[in-house]
Amino acid sequence: MLSDLPDTPLDIVGDVHGELDALKALLAEAGYDAAGRHPEGRTLVFIGDLVDRGPNSPGVVGLVRELVEAGRALAILGNHELNLLRGERKHGNDWFWNERRERDARFAPCALLVSEAERQDMLRFFADLPLVLSRPDLRVTHAAWHASSVEMLSSLGSGHDPGERFQRFDAEAEAQLETGGWLLRAEQERARWNIHDAGLEVPMLEAVAHCDELRQMANPIRVVTSGIERRTSRPFFTSGQWRFAERVRWWDEYVEDIPVVVGHYWRQYVPLDRAHLGKGDPDLFDGVHPLSWLGPRGRVFCVDYSAGGRYQERLNGQAGARTRLALLQWPEQVLVTETGERVGTTNFGV
Repeated sequence: MLSDLPDTPLDIVGDVHGELDALKALLAEAGYDAAGRHPEGRTLVFIGDLVDRGPNSPGVVGLVRELVEAGRALAILGNHELNLLRGERKHGNDWFWNERRERDARFAPCALLVSEAERQDMLRFFADLPLVLSRPDLRVTHAAWHASSVEMLSSLGSGHDPGERFQRFDAEAEAQLETGGWLLRAEQERARWNIHDAGLEVPMLEAVAHCDELRQMANPIRVVTSGIERRTSRPFFTSGQWRFAERVRWWDEYVEDIPVVVGHYWRQYVPLDRAHLGKGDPDLFDGVHPLSWLGPRGRVFCVDYSAGGRYQERLNGQAGARTRLALLQWPEQVLVTETGERVGTTNFGV
């Protein structure tokens, strides 16, 4: 579940989300030929979330897999690939299941994967992806570096299917919650309040908050692929229900020497309305410059610039107007976008 980064200059690609044309344009802008070779011997690193929402997830996976198998790239598992390994039907992944779900019509056009053999082949590829890549000067993971979670994953060794192991961690957390009486208390709280009613003033449901936080933090695979969550100071409504735990800016507590690069968090390259892109949760980058390294020592960088929301722009005929697919050059600390922008990042090591 953990693997080593090569000792070469790196190009760390943010969440692609099925945007094959943007990916090809980005690789060309970064100096790669059609076979993924770079004249300077650089190595591509894909930070996860290759799939969902965009028009050609199968094409993205096929290209990345070719590069990985040719030894010209590495890739880690994102939460969207993990969803497929777990058999989860989520918004934007009907391209994989091909069940013609009405709620996914907004993501059209999508290239549908209709072959069961291709589905199984893709799942095998995802199951072999590591969750963390590292070397002495850099760490790469999809959503969060959390020392105890990484240590737990490291103790597992290799040969574990992340989807199956995820289910085991979840089962252990549920058993812990049941033994402590938290599941019953949470059920009683939900019976008193309709958490799907945006018009209600729902108070803090303490048992629900405890269950949500423990389910997140007791599963190290969930932590590194979708982040750190804690009880919120006040409930908030998003994605159709009241929430009592929230994602936190874990990088504000990261003070280690080794820099970390992540994706996942829908950063903004150009200011945009997160609600328009379907994001109702708090903006973790509020007040932060889009090119800035994060945390008290400037040791964390998020390279996800909301390509996963490009489907919304596409509906208005403005695909790529504000969202970007980008990569971070390491050790140069330069950001390259598919539109040809090449800019230095800021605030590193402050």
